[in-house]
Amino acid sequence: MSFYKSIVDQDRAAVVICNLKHEIIYMNPAAVISYEKRGGDKLIGRSLLDCHNPESREKIRLVIEWFSSDESHNIVYTFHNDKQNKDVYIVALRDAGKLIGYYEKHEYRNAETMKPYDLW
Repeated sequence: MSFYKSIVDQDRAAVVICNLKHEIIYMNPAAVISYEKRGGDKLIGRSLLDCHNPESREKIRLVIEWFSSDESHNIVYTFHNDKQNKDVYIVALRDAGKLIGYYEKHEYRNAETMKPYDLW
C-alpha cells in the first residue's frame, strides 16, 4: 500500500481523491499546496461539491452516474486550463470493478525544464 501512496505523493500535479459521497478523503502534498488558499489539508473530510459552483456540481454528479453505469467508463476530459497549460480529467477509482470513488487528474503540457538525469 505504501508504494501506491508514494506514487501519488511524488506527483507534482495535485491529486484530490474523493469517495462516492464526494467527500475528500486524501490530498497529495501538491494538492495541499495548490489549494492552500481554499484551506489546504483542512479540506479533507469536506465535500468536494462545496468547492464548486452549481453547474460544476451537476457535471460531477453526471460523471459519477456515467462511471456507475459501466465498468469500462473510467475517464472523462473536463477542461483545458490555458493559464496553467494543462488538461484536466475525472478518473474513476475501482476495486474489483466496483466504483469506489474518483479523482481529478491534471496533465500539464509545458515542456520539462529539468535536465535529463541531473542527479547532482
